[in-house]
Amino acid sequence: MVYVLIAVGVYLAMSVTTFTAFALDKRRAKLGKWRISEKTLLVMTLAFGWPGAMLAMKLVRHKTKTRKFVIGVPIFAGLHLVVWAFAGWLVYR
Repeated sequence: MVYVLIAVGVYLAMSVTTFTAFALDKRRAKLGKWRISEKTLLVMTLAFGWPGAMLAMKLVRHKTKTRKFVIGVPIFAGLHLVVWAFAGWLVYR
């Protein structure tokens, strides 16, 4: 049970961080200022931040036309879900 709480905490923290990074990058894009690299945003997304990235793409409407994100974010989400399903299968078989 402790591991589940840790996982939820990690996902929550990374999602908030990733959402904030997407929103900040969107704001900087509008202002013509220095931007957060796409590589950084994708790494954050892969590193447990995919829920925040998906939410930011919907609410902030950022990176919705960039192919890397339109395809990559759902793939990262799917990978995480497959890994968790496999881990659950291993534990409860």
